[in-house]
Amino acid sequence: MHAIIHIFVPLLVVAATLAGCTGLRLGYQQADIILAWRANSYFDLDRDQRRDFSARLDRLLAWHRTEQLPEYATFLTTAIDKAEHGLKVDDVAWFAEGFRSRYRIVANRGAADAADLLATLRTEQIVSLQKQFVTDNRKFAEEHELDAGIEKQKRARLKRMLKQIDEWAGNLSDHQEKKIAALLAPIPLIEHLRHQDRMRRQREFIELLNTRHAKADFASNVRHFLVEWDAGRSPEYSRVSEQVYHERLAFYVAVDKLLTREQRQHALARLQKYAEDCKALSAQRAAAGDGADVMAAILALFASAEDA
Repeated sequence: MHAIIHIFVPLLVVAATLAGCTGLRLGYQQADIILAWRANSYFDLDRDQRRDFSARLDRLLAWHRTEQLPEYATFLTTAIDKAEHGLKVDDVAWFAEGFRSRYRIVANRGAADAADLLATLRTEQIVSLQKQFVTDNRKFAEEHELDAGIEKQKRARLKRMLKQIDEWAGNLSDHQEKKIAALLAPIPLIEHLRHQDRMRRQREFIELLNTRHAKADFASNVRHFLVEWDAGRSPEYSRVSEQVYHERLAFYVAVDKLLTREQRQHALARLQKYAEDCKALSAQRAAAGDGADVMAAILALFASAEDA
């Protein structure tokens, strides 16, 4: 998804990302500061814009904490029930669609605030964004070995996949890794098409920003851009993406069958911890206006800025 999505409407994604390192509660409590830091790295916001961003984000986080997190806990608990005795293709599809639909809810909620803030950008700030896009695209190409041959790209994909599965299931055996490699190998590589589509989205976003002074149309177009992130794809990318999606569903079911009972319990325990954290966070006082939490988050962010 486009970088702007991760800045203005990133709560579910950020929570999942930060949870891997710091725990869901800590990551969520730092979300306002981390997201402000990211927004500034993309747009080089001035003081008034930073204040405006923080106020709008505080409101979004407060809404998300009270209205969305309890529902996330229910969603995760249902996922645990579905996965406990082995996954089916429909279960994996249900889980994937659950993330998509919950993202759209947050995107719809945050779109108006995003448009209002984006409308204040100056030309030099849009230039700053374009420079950040160049950096992001270079990192993506390097991570996915896009300038290398097919075999190197497949090895890079396998490395990422094994890391993800290992984080969820615990240590994989050599036998399991070989089986997973054999299951993943036939699935078409799609990273080069993702890269092209990312750059298309970036170009479209810059074009959208250039219309920011036409306020009514701009707000509507920002909402569409954020919510319908898969609109405008090339026919080839749409076709291959759909194929890979269905093959990935079958892949995850096959991987699930390779797991030991202990590995499955390890994954389920992690989901259970996330569900419990969602419940606990939703019961806390909304973050807006909580100066102590914000200052603690600032200190934590500065201490680990290199890893943020």
